[in-house]
Amino acid sequence: MAASAAPAVDASSVAADQLKSFIERIERLEEEKAGLASDIKDVYAEAKGTGFDTKALRKIISLRKKDHAERQEEEAILELYMQALGMV
Repeated sequence: MAASAAPAVDASSVAADQLKSFIERIERLEEEKAGLASDIKDVYAEAKGTGFDTKALRKIISLRKKDHAERQEEEAILELYMQALGMV
């Protein structure tokens, strides 16, 4: 599949307007992402202040993102490696 040619960009072209629009949208989304990251950090700090282990919370969130079969496969491989190292 051939890549499409990039549109010619000069200050007065429609492509320049599109480019500026894309850049501005990305910048707004990056600002929103930074705000959300700050909010998440605050929630973890609140949970820690209540006595919860934030490392465990992060692990649970990571596991919940995966489907059941993926988690089972990961756990089986981990178990196999731990057995090979005499850790179980």
